[in-house]
Amino acid sequence: MSLLECAVILLAGVAAGTINTVVGSGTLITFPTLLAFGVPPVTANVSNTLGLVPGSVSGAIGYRAHLTGQRTRILRLVVATLVGSAIGATLLLVLPSSAFKAIVPVLILVGLLLVVLGPRISARAAAAADGSAPDAPWVPPAVLGAGVYGGYFGAAQGVIVLGIFGAGVHESLQRQNAVKNVVVASSNSLAAVIFTFSGHMDWLIVALLAVGAATGGQIGARVGQKLPPNVLRAVIVVVGLVALVSFLL
Repeated sequence: MSLLECAVILLAGVAAGTINTVVGSGTLITFPTLLAFGVPPVTANVSNTLGLVPGSVSGAIGYRAHLTGQRTRILRLVVATLVGSAIGATLLLVLPSSAFKAIVPVLILVGLLLVVLGPRISARAAAAADGSAPDAPWVPPAVLGAGVYGGYFGAAQGVIVLGIFGAGVHESLQRQNAVKNVVVASSNSLAAVIFTFSGHMDWLIVALLAVGAATGGQIGARVGQKLPPNVLRAVIVVVGLVALVSFLL
């Protein structure tokens, strides 16, 4: 790998770490970049998953102020996403890559619809419960499903998780985003551990992405927390639509 290619991968990691912290879908930058440099798809996928973990952790740390009072919710959802991620990572190693291709656009579209309609759904549920509605009971199973997808590939996982939270978790968008960062970081971390033993890992790529993504995570945390809810929601929708189009083309 040339010095120029290393620099491009490092910068792609910065961009992915930033986008993942604010929204999700950073993989749509790094994965195609790796493929363009001739990295085999499975190697690109597993190396990308591990390389972006520091970015997810960095973003979660940057959002830590919004995690206050959400410990029980976080533990419940992390357990769900870890189970799903283990299933998804295992499927990646045993199934052909075409297995999930048809459902990925559907999942992204559902996530976007939930991001847009979620506040109304959540507000109605909260009003019906005198403004103090608990999380919807279907949220953990839905997060488990998103974890399966995240362990398998992961692009736009953040959009899907935020869509789930928007419809079923009665918190501000910033607090939802903070939990999303923890959930996605947990999902990617477990998948990365499983992939480490697959024999497909390219450690130079992992190192470059890790440094870039960790930097991007801090950038994303600073930018994301300054965005008003409607602006952040608009960013989520735009990124999700780009992800959707990229999968359909």
